[in-house]
Amino acid sequence: MRFPKKWIGRLAVCAAALFAGLGGAVQHYALELPDHFYQAADRPLSIATVLPVTLERGRASAVPQMQEAELRLFGMIPVKTVALTTVKPADAYIGGEPFGIRMLMAGCMVVSLTGVPGLPADPCPAAEAGIAVGDVIQAVNGKPVSSNAELQAAVSGSSGAPVSVELIRGDALEKVEITPVFSPLTKRWQTGMWVRDSTAGIGTVTYYMRSAVGQIRFAGLGHAVCDPDTGEQIPLASGDVVAVTVNDVVSGSAGRPGELRGRFETGDSIGTLQANTPCGVFGIMHALPEKRQQVPVGFRQDISRGPAEIYTTVDGSVPQAYSAEIEEIRSADASMRDLVIRVTDPQLLALTGGIVQGMSGSPIVQNGRLVGAVTHVFVRDPSRGYGIFAERMYAQTTAFADAVR
Repeated sequence: MRFPKKWIGRLAVCAAALFAGLGGAVQHYALELPDHFYQAADRPLSIATVLPVTLERGRASAVPQMQEAELRLFGMIPVKTVALTTVKPADAYIGGEPFGIRMLMAGCMVVSLTGVPGLPADPCPAAEAGIAVGDVIQAVNGKPVSSNAELQAAVSGSSGAPVSVELIRGDALEKVEITPVFSPLTKRWQTGMWVRDSTAGIGTVTYYMRSAVGQIRFAGLGHAVCDPDTGEQIPLASGDVVAVTVNDVVSGSAGRPGELRGRFETGDSIGTLQANTPCGVFGIMHALPEKRQQVPVGFRQDISRGPAEIYTTVDGSVPQAYSAEIEEIRSADASMRDLVIRVTDPQLLALTGGIVQGMSGSPIVQNGRLVGAVTHVFVRDPSRGYGIFAERMYAQTTAFADAVR
């Protein structure tokens, strides 16, 4: 049977369009989908995409606990090779309540450089020696310093002789020499640097987990605690957690972020901080709050655009669930702003205008899984903001080391 030439031409055009469409889909998913996936050991990996993308396990990777796998469109067309880490099924207790933190820094962070008053030209020996805002002073003349008082004592004790200062800048350890000058106004030897050795604030708990030995591990904030002046992540020496009650809300509006205001209930510690990371703060609570709902931890591939819930506290200390929408999934975002979310709950919008400061860490739940946490608000539209994948926070918990297999 012979087809008319016009039909052959049409079939050729259709085939070309089909192949072009498949090629475009492959290119889209190769860029859109991440290069690494976590997968629970008790269930297959299913990726939430419009066209079916499946995963074919490959050989073991050179990295322990990881293997290579290939993503395929329609189970046949290769998209790209990814890394796959298989973990034990992970369940978490949903947080959403506020908590207070008191942190002591591992050293003294330089927050300002000024001239020493009372001298000609207001010299700043620290700046002249190469000290920069954001540096973290670790030791003076080989002796560790962990407070402003210890640093000042070391400088004063030099009587004007040069002092050797060890500091951390970024990831590097450096050493500089500073020659203090005597201020006739303060009657002290000074270097012209102002430092901070501690900080405090409030945030929201994302989740709790029981460790193999029964400890109550927690994660919160969804981003690092940073110095308010320098914006640098604060190096944690030690810290504790205190209970907080939210007693006021400053509603947000376009160009003016809102804020949850709370008070520390007592000075007593309810937990300890163990880590301050780009993915949030982590530590151990003395006890698990009552009536906590336990859900599985969802991974990147479990998330889809659509309805979700945010658990947060805008009055008192008991969290509530509020409706929201996941508008965008940004899997390749190195800044940890993985999700774009929008508050849709009329009650929360009326109370806060949407997302406000202090809600960082509020858990995001979709389809019965903990999939992320609120991190930032859009300044121009407080009803919208960013979130971090729960899998990133889960990977940072101490319990994660026991879960990987």
